[in-house]
Amino acid sequence: MSTASIIANYIEHNRCLGKRFATEETILTAFGRSVGDVPLRHIRPAMISQFLDRNGTNEATVRKKHRVLAGFFRFAVTRRRLRASPMPSCERKRGAASYTPYIYSEAELKRLLAAVPAATGSRSDIDADTLRTLLLLLYGAGLRRGEARRLKVEDVDVPQSLIHIRGTKFFKTRIVPLGTSLNTVMKAFVAKHCSRYSKGGGSMLFSKRDSTPLTDSAISAAFRRLRTIAGIKRDGGARNQPRIHDLRHSAAVHRVTSWYRAGADLNDLLPKLATYLGHKDLSGTQRYLTMTEELLAEASRRFEASAQGGGHV
Repeated sequence: MSTASIIANYIEHNRCLGKRFATEETILTAFGRSVGDVPLRHIRPAMISQFLDRNGTNEATVRKKHRVLAGFFRFAVTRRRLRASPMPSCERKRGAASYTPYIYSEAELKRLLAAVPAATGSRSDIDADTLRTLLLLLYGAGLRRGEARRLKVEDVDVPQSLIHIRGTKFFKTRIVPLGTSLNTVMKAFVAKHCSRYSKGGGSMLFSKRDSTPLTDSAISAAFRRLRTIAGIKRDGGARNQPRIHDLRHSAAVHRVTSWYRAGADLNDLLPKLATYLGHKDLSGTQRYLTMTEELLAEASRRFEASAQGGGHV
């Protein structure tokens, strides 16, 4: 059997186990394209390493790809398609640090939005209105990119100011309320693009210029152009640059900062934020709360007030 056939069998096997396996399928399909039409037994560690560590690939992505491929080759060995796995070791690079989420300032968010027209020229797969609405939804509702990309028209309940997030990271469905301004944006977007939706409510909300569903690769390419035009970058090379997923981190940090400033009860509100973001528990939300100088300052003032007998902790 060819490598592509065994990959297809492995994906089908996991789907039969009830797994969504979407990210894994993307990685395995890309790996199949990378090695080409070769028998599985001809794949060598160097070929795998080349796929794992392409230029610009961050460490978290390398680990994810390594985990997926390791699982695939274990499957091949247990099915006697290989005698041994050719997987190279996944040693942490000396001196490499884990990625620290980038928290966009309000000024940077405005620069991103202002740069949308320039980033979505005629050669772009995404038009300006689609990219702008996607960015506002990712930040304004704190969605994961995949959650926004998979939205259908029927998931947007404009009269109730709600969106339904189905098939999330943890196989759950949640309802996310929208603020007035964001709901206005969504209402206008759906109305403007209603001519695209030949399938009615079952159509994908976001699509490319050619009306095909929006893809992660198209989103990533558009955001890299957008970030460059907006002049938002940081030290550390290509692997350490601000990501589109950091809009979700930024939304969480900005919300908690505003609660601190308002003197709100965080013991009551943080579990609600976790539910809003679709986390299983508070530990997931805590990882999002990168301590920016602004948030740290507000936390310090809250602690001082609490120590003096006033305010909530």
